[in-house]
Amino acid sequence: MSNITKQTGIFLMILSALVFSIMQVLINITGERIPLMEQVFSRNIVSMAVCFIIIKKNHLSMFGEKKYQPLLFMRSAFGLLGLVSLFYAASRAAQADVTILSKLSPFLITILAYLFLKEQIAKIQIPALLIAFAGALLVANPAFQSNLFPLFVAFLCSLFSSVSYTLLAYFKDKVDGMTVIMHFSTFCVAASLPFFLIDFTVPTLTDFFLLLIIGICGAVGQIALTYAYRMAPASEVSIYSYSGIVFSAILGYLVLGESLPVSTLMGGALVVLASFLTYRYSGYPVS
Repeated sequence: MSNITKQTGIFLMILSALVFSIMQVLINITGERIPLMEQVFSRNIVSMAVCFIIIKKNHLSMFGEKKYQPLLFMRSAFGLLGLVSLFYAASRAAQADVTILSKLSPFLITILAYLFLKEQIAKIQIPALLIAFAGALLVANPAFQSNLFPLFVAFLCSLFSSVSYTLLAYFKDKVDGMTVIMHFSTFCVAASLPFFLIDFTVPTLTDFFLLLIIGICGAVGQIALTYAYRMAPASEVSIYSYSGIVFSAILGYLVLGESLPVSTLMGGALVVLASFLTYRYSGYPVS
């Protein structure tokens, strides 16, 4: 793997963290007025349309070869479960609590990538993950005073996402990235459509545009995320998703008027430090 390819994967992971942070703020803003499955439908219908156009233009496979369908459906199912659980928890528990529990996934991805993808674990990866998680704790400052069930759902989100993202890495060199995203987006649209129709709420003009932006952010974030896992090892690149913690704190300050205490700045510095250590020393595997 070339250094440029790895750098591109890191950039794409950070980009996905940024746009997903924007999306989560908008989900929080619209959550009281727009039903959960209407948000899920809106988030994926844009991705499906974008992928359809790109796949048709480049004459790619729409849903992948038959032999990969079991794992593609598994990836799509776990991806949907991760998405629904995140949306549910984010609308029913404190954002800090949800953020920190959903960010357990890099630990789980590292383990799954080692067990199933046979990726090497660099000596720096576990210490760097611990540093990043400590930084996330400082930034999020969770009180864990939310109701227990939404917190449990937030933890399940990290588990579902870990399986989904590990499968993204597995499909590298097997299934085109756009095909993987098309499969996932179509699956999510089909699964959410009945609930969308039953519990549809006519959005105001403002909410319509916010839902559209959620969909655009979802499309950009999903494409960036998918190709990040194709350009760098899953166990290495997953740590850069912690940059989303910093982006969420900054967006919360700028958009939602939330405070930006010293602990947040210190936590952000730890996340940056962990990312640098991973990038600099990830070439040294555990003996």
